[in-house]
Amino acid sequence: MSEYTFTLTYQLPNAGEDPEALVERLAEAGCDDALVGTGVPGRIALEFTRDASSAWEAVATALRDVKRAVPGAKLIEAAPDFVGVTDIALVLGTSRQYVRKLMLSHGDSFPPPVHGGSASIWHLAEVLEWLAQRKGHALERTQLETARAALEVNLVKETQRFPVKADNQLDGLIA
Repeated sequence: MSEYTFTLTYQLPNAGEDPEALVERLAEAGCDDALVGTGVPGRIALEFTRDASSAWEAVATALRDVKRAVPGAKLIEAAPDFVGVTDIALVLGTSRQYVRKLMLSHGDSFPPPVHGGSASIWHLAEVLEWLAQRKGHALERTQLETARAALEVNLVKETQRFPVKADNQLDGLIA
């Protein structure tokens, strides 16, 4: 068993629900290992610290527990997944400048962002895997596993939201 820390953010079906009653229902459903944030009306964020045999098990059981407590809630995002330069620096315990230097000096191999522009965003799992393989950074196993699990959950969520066309018109066009 290991400890995994991750966040699940949801859109609530009833924005006017009493936050205290909601927190109580979540605790009764097994989410007593989560810090619950209710600051944005109609949304809830749960930061879990859950013991499990794998990150996937930790995240999957948390998803089930939340669904049981708030059946109509819609998952917005599982984290840690989407990160910017500052987030990467925080994870590594380094400066933004060091992260920028890594990106510029290894432009041919550094993972491409999922969104480019003035505020580029990467999948944390891809960055951590690159760091472990190329730069020999010592990473906590649970950190990488959790980032991978969050990425998978977000990909499945988006695939369910926008089903992919089955006619394979894009085969061979996307590398």
